[in-house]
Amino acid sequence: MIEFFSKILHLPVLASENGKPVDELIIYIHWLMVALFVGWFAYFVYCLWRFRASRNPKADHIGARSHASSWIELVVAGVEVVLLVMFAIPMWSRASDVTKIPDKDSATQIQIMAQQFGWNARYAGKDNTFGKQSMTLVKEDNMFGVDPADEKGKDDVVVYNDIHVPVGKPVIAYIGSKDVIHSFKIIAMRVTQDAIPGMRIPTWFKATKEGRYQINCAQLCGAGHYSMSGGFVTVDSPEKYAQWLESKSKTAGASQSFE
Repeated sequence: MIEFFSKILHLPVLASENGKPVDELIIYIHWLMVALFVGWFAYFVYCLWRFRASRNPKADHIGARSHASSWIELVVAGVEVVLLVMFAIPMWSRASDVTKIPDKDSATQIQIMAQQFGWNARYAGKDNTFGKQSMTLVKEDNMFGVDPADEKGKDDVVVYNDIHVPVGKPVIAYIGSKDVIHSFKIIAMRVTQDAIPGMRIPTWFKATKEGRYQINCAQLCGAGHYSMSGGFVTVDSPEKYAQWLESKSKTAGASQSFE
C-alpha cells in the first residue's frame, strides 16, 4: 500500500528502514489535506446557498449572536495540543534517540564534519576505537579535534565526500561543522540533521538497499552551497564495506584536512 501511494505522490526512492514511518506520515498528511479540502469546500458551497442574496436581501450588520464558534475554536486548539504533546513529541523523541535504536551495540559509528563546501567523515581504525577528541583541539588541520598524543587515533580513517556504510546495519552519524551551520540530509534515507559548529549531534539510519545516494545540505551555507550536493553515501554489502574500509585503513593517519 505504501509503495502504491509513494508512486502516486512521486516520493523519492526509499532506502532505509527508519524512513518508512516518514513516508507513512507524508501519506497520512495528504489524506488529511484531501479530507480538509472536501470538508471546507462543502462548507463553502453551503455558505453560498445559505447566505444567498435572494434569501438575505438585507445585510445583517450584527452577525453571529452565538458563542458556538468560540467553543469550536477552543476544541480545535485542544485537539492540536493533544496531538502535539501526546503523539508528535513522543514520536520525535523515539525516532531521534540513538540510545534506543535496535542493535545499537553493533551499529557502525561515523563522525561527520561539514565544511564549506563538502563533507568529511571519520571512521574508527583497525582497533575499532576512536581516538580521544576535544573541541579545544579543533583547527584547520585537525577539524575533528583529535588528540595527537592518543595512539588510538592514529589509525582512524578520514574521507571526503565519499561515505560508505554497510547494508542492513544501523549507522550512527555524529554531525558537526567546521565553519557555519550546515544541514546533513540524505533524502533516500529520510535523514536530516543540522550541523552546528562546536557540537556533535547524533542521528541514525539503517540502509536497506545497496546503491549510491546523494548528500544534500538543507541550510544555505554560503556562495558555494550548491556544491554540497557533491557528497555521496554508498551502501555496500558487508563484505564490500569491509574491503573498502580495509583499503582506506592502509593510508590512515594522513592529514585530516580536505579542501
